[in-house]
Amino acid sequence: MKFDRELISNGNPMEAVVGFSRAVRVGPFISIGGTAPVGADGKTVGVGDVAAQTRQCIEIIKAALEQAGSGLHDVVRTRVILTDIDNWNAAIDVRKEYFKEVRPVDTIMAIDRFVNLEWLVELEADAVISGWGE
Repeated sequence: MKFDRELISNGNPMEAVVGFSRAVRVGPFISIGGTAPVGADGKTVGVGDVAAQTRQCIEIIKAALEQAGSGLHDVVRTRVILTDIDNWNAAIDVRKEYFKEVRPVDTIMAIDRFVNLEWLVELEADAVISGWGE
């Protein structure tokens, strides 16, 4: 069985420069890479506020999933990547608002920094479209 590969873009000019997509869908599988807390104006949302940044990341992920014909209900894995592990609770409290019923597997980790020093968090997600191919 061969699946088509669909590239999902949100118009970020860096996609073409760096060579990445917001998400990639192959059959029922959707992968969404590191999603930063960036607004439509290209500026960081919620500078200094990990909860606001987490919410922005999830909203971007939600829009990408919907563009791919899916939604948050199909998420099977999330990764919460923080610059300060002490912020994990604030980030997870927001994540819980979106995924409490879906309960995807999760990884929480910390790194030294992101490309933009204003970013406190990035999220990644993987989804499998339920009922696909039936």
